[in-house]
Amino acid sequence: MAQLAWVVAASASRDPGRDAALTDWLRRHTPPSVGSDRTESRGTDSRGTESRATESDRTNAIGGSAVIHGPAVQARDIHGGIHVHHSAPQDRPRPPAPRQFPPVRRQLVDRESDVRALDALRAQHPPHSHQLLVVSGFAGVGKTTLVSRWLRDQADSFPDGQLYADLGGHSTGEETGEPGESGQTGGPVVRPVRPVRPTAVLEGFLHALGAASVPADLAQRMALWRSLTADLRLGVFLDNAYTAAQVRPLLFGSPTGLTVVTSRNHLTGLLADGAALHRLGTLTTDSAVELLAAGGGGSRVAQEPSAAREVVTLCACLPLAVCLAAAQLAVRPNRSVSALAASLSQGQGSLDALRIDGEAVVRTALDLSYELLPHHSATLYRRMGLLPTDRYDLFMLTASAADNDTTTTETVELALDALLEANLLEETGSGVYRFHDLVRPHARQLGAAEESVSQHTVTLRRYVAWCLATASTAETILTPSHRMTLADDVSDPFDATAVVPTPLPGPAEALDWLDTHRDGLMGAVRHCADAGWHTACWRLVDVMWPLFLRLRPTEMWIEAHREGLAAARACGSRAGEGRMLTSGAIGLRTGGRYAESADWYTQALEHATYDGDVRQQAQALNGLGHLSLLTSQLDEARAYFENALLLRESIGYLRGAALSRRRLGETALAAGELTTAAMHLVRAHAELEAQEEHYEAARALALLGHVLASDGDHEGGTARLREALGMFREAGARSDHWQARSLEWLGQAAERRGDGEEAGRCYEAARELYGRQDPADAQRVDDRLRHL
Repeated sequence: MAQLAWVVAASASRDPGRDAALTDWLRRHTPPSVGSDRTESRGTDSRGTESRATESDRTNAIGGSAVIHGPAVQARDIHGGIHVHHSAPQDRPRPPAPRQFPPVRRQLVDRESDVRALDALRAQHPPHSHQLLVVSGFAGVGKTTLVSRWLRDQADSFPDGQLYADLGGHSTGEETGEPGESGQTGGPVVRPVRPVRPTAVLEGFLHALGAASVPADLAQRMALWRSLTADLRLGVFLDNAYTAAQVRPLLFGSPTGLTVVTSRNHLTGLLADGAALHRLGTLTTDSAVELLAAGGGGSRVAQEPSAAREVVTLCACLPLAVCLAAAQLAVRPNRSVSALAASLSQGQGSLDALRIDGEAVVRTALDLSYELLPHHSATLYRRMGLLPTDRYDLFMLTASAADNDTTTTETVELALDALLEANLLEETGSGVYRFHDLVRPHARQLGAAEESVSQHTVTLRRYVAWCLATASTAETILTPSHRMTLADDVSDPFDATAVVPTPLPGPAEALDWLDTHRDGLMGAVRHCADAGWHTACWRLVDVMWPLFLRLRPTEMWIEAHREGLAAARACGSRAGEGRMLTSGAIGLRTGGRYAESADWYTQALEHATYDGDVRQQAQALNGLGHLSLLTSQLDEARAYFENALLLRESIGYLRGAALSRRRLGETALAAGELTTAAMHLVRAHAELEAQEEHYEAARALALLGHVLASDGDHEGGTARLREALGMFREAGARSDHWQARSLEWLGQAAERRGDGEEAGRCYEAARELYGRQDPADAQRVDDRLRHL
């Protein structure tokens, strides 16, 4: 009854109009023992004698000046004027708006385009929905620095608060040992710290916004969070997130709010929540050098610019790594930049050399990312590290780095998706992937440490087989006349037919594949040479012929044929030796090493003569004639070409005969015999076109245009040069070198007819193309430009 009386009184305090009725009800229903103003009490007097007081002996009285605070009940007789007052409720004072964004401690360089991208993403979001931005990137690329700086510039947009939480997606830490099965507690155990739970983040956020109490249940916390933030102009920075599921409970619905998330993963799962994604890349070399100087290099960077560029290259232009390198300069004011570069290039390089408090931070970050990978992705990561390449595609990885022989391309795609999501891998083109420069050595070290020797061998043999299969496909498309059939006595343990090559639908795709994978193909050649896989070595060099012919990577061309020649001789392949000598001699000639090229051609001629190989004899003679032409020994050159032409015609080798005629046309041009030159070139062009040798036909056409323009037929010569230039730009006959030559000749033709402006345009375009291939050619065109 006492509790009921209290409830009734409380109700009266909220509604004074009920006062009289409630008082009457209480008088009639409250027993005397409850709240009575006349009660019996017992006590003792000063003599220790028990005394007794009756209810008439004691009366409760309230004077006119008395004030009673809080609910009170008088359960029987009430005398005097009664007034029930209740004070107006007072609002709980709201705490100051939180300002939790972290300070920006590091200099921000070369991020203007990223800032503009974030501004654009924010500007284009729908006005009636909360905005969510995700900034992803490799560990140490500067995500937190960029977002902190950008959000501080947006501070006026968040008058109701700025909240920050590190979600610990890729953290490490030390936890105390837990009781084991024996019941004893061990010492400190270092293990990955779990990502921060959304419940803990919400608790901090709710308290920061002034919540009096926070529910224990996640769903209730989410509901309270969304209620409190419904109309707030709030900025929330969720740093270092691990998964979309970790972020999703922290989202709120205010259309005037903004949440920015950083993560090493792409967090593509948040696209369903309306997220806009921005991937942050590394710095440019110049910006990385600027950061190195600002962080501690100072004047030493300016004094040693080459060494500074080497340092930032070894740091892969990663802001974290560059800052750590700068710190090493800052604490060693007498250390030169070149000494730092030497230190970083030793041992395991920047992975282990760049430390904070003794810890190799780059390696630690990569180790943590690796440990979070699913099994198939971790296996693929290690085996990709074993491959001697810097570019990967789906078919390569299915053939060589898959988890087992039954792995499908679909399984490999799923494993690749996890590596892409973790920002350990990036897609550089359609279906082409590469490691970050600091990730690749990490993957290689893990592959060497965790893959068995036998698995290492299997992976590399499969990779070489895939290289052979796909390069052979490219050769068939681009230079079908170059293909050879292996002699029956050549043993080949690499069955290229056992792997699925990368599909190459046409000439453009074939040449692009060769260009993209040129370093990987050369890596396979080197590995074959080192492993003693001799047949595979020279065969791979041989099928790479269209790469050398069209793209002209001179140093690679020479190195590959040196390795191929040694391999062919080691395995006793006469056919392989002859092919390496002739095609290698062309590379030496292209590289300006005429004497060595002549030696290789001479060896090839002797080799072919001994074997009775007429076709190879003609090839060697044609090569020797070209060297004579380049050294202005025109009579000798003409004799070589004529002999080669007779041999080729004797065996019905029409393509070879047309090529010898083209060389005779070049010789006549050098001798000033323009009519004879045009005659040879017209016939060579027609024969090559008839055989659908589009690249070689375009070369003959360009030469013909140059001859005609030199002979005064400006219109006819220019027309043929422009036609050839168009062919060299198309997939079937694409060649940067011959584009440059055609442009140079077009410039000369324009100059002869007095059109200096057109000549300048052609020379400038030619110089740009030559600059990517041969500095001597670029210098020659520079000289032409200066004399216009």
